[in-house]
Amino acid sequence: MSLNSMRIAAFLSLALVWSGAASAAQPERPAAVKRLVECRAIADSAARLSCYDREVASFDAAAARQELVVVDREQVKKTRRSLFGLSLPNLGLFDNDDAKTEQITQIDSTIRRAAQNAAGKWVLTLADGAVWTQTDSRNLSIDPKPGDAVKIRRAALGSYLANIRGQVGIRVDRLR
Repeated sequence: MSLNSMRIAAFLSLALVWSGAASAAQPERPAAVKRLVECRAIADSAARLSCYDREVASFDAAAARQELVVVDREQVKKTRRSLFGLSLPNLGLFDNDDAKTEQITQIDSTIRRAAQNAAGKWVLTLADGAVWTQTDSRNLSIDPKPGDAVKIRRAALGSYLANIRGQVGIRVDRLR
């Protein structure tokens, strides 16, 4: 990858990470990002280029060591989807104005595994590995099986409903 391509990639990555993050509670930028952005203020072209070269190399090394992680909007959406149904603390990692408007209210998937636990409740493993368990005592007219379509959506009071093959919904909770 050429130096100019690296610079463009770094700036596009930064733009994606920081765009739309207008909230007052925005976390402070990492030092590697600050140093890279500060290069813009250098008036002398040669000195500015030297600064960019040094800071892009530092940025790239930090990313390679996983000390700095850059994600784009699509990765954030994918992560939000994979966390659907889990109760997690608010870490502020995925908070911005778009998070409020792009709230995930349902997922559509397929069942990888379906079994009943000792209490006779269905435990469903979805295609992405998420595991959901039935919390109500509603019976399904057709037992779920691998390959069946499932739609899980938010319901009242923080609960979730799963519709398997279009049947009536059963209440479920996400285990993992």
